[in-house]
Amino acid sequence: MARLLKNYLISNNISGRKTFYKWLNTIFNKVDEQRIKEVGADRAAAEWLLRCGASVKWKNKKDWVSDYNVMQMEFVPQNVIEEIDASESCIMHTGFPYLCGLKYLERIKFYKCIYLEDTCLNMLSVLKNSLLHLEVISCGNVSDKGIISLSQLKKLKSLYLYDLPEVKDKKDCLCILQQNLPRCKIEFHRLPET
Repeated sequence: MARLLKNYLISNNISGRKTFYKWLNTIFNKVDEQRIKEVGADRAAAEWLLRCGASVKWKNKKDWVSDYNVMQMEFVPQNVIEEIDASESCIMHTGFPYLCGLKYLERIKFYKCIYLEDTCLNMLSVLKNSLLHLEVISCGNVSDKGIISLSQLKKLKSLYLYDLPEVKDKKDCLCILQQNLPRCKIEFHRLPET
């Protein structure tokens, strides 16, 4: 009986911790329209991304910014986001409206983004006039629907997709992408079967 109680308490503690972090991540992803008006789309988006653990690269700069405090000190109003590395970040669809005002964003990498889902990929359509390169790797909540929605990104030059276990019909997704993005180099790989 004591063992069952101990296991119950441990599982509830883990479950409670997950709930707490999801709540906290939801707060980090909440869009602040007033902040966008105050500081502009690029800075507000950078603040959101860094808060969630992503990194940004400014246009015509070689260094990546991943520290929120460093960005606050070094930011120049002319800085615009050119690249995003969202590897292992907690970005969620609720924060994706921050991308709306980004006019110079050319490259995004999503790697092990546990909250990235189909809705997020569909919301990338706001970047159809600038996004050239996209990587979606090991994001377990992305399905066929999300991959097919990428066909809206007509300016894409390269699309790299890897280890997306919820994508059930890779062949069909690839066919639709190739038809809609004829000038895009598309690579779609699965993990090797064990």
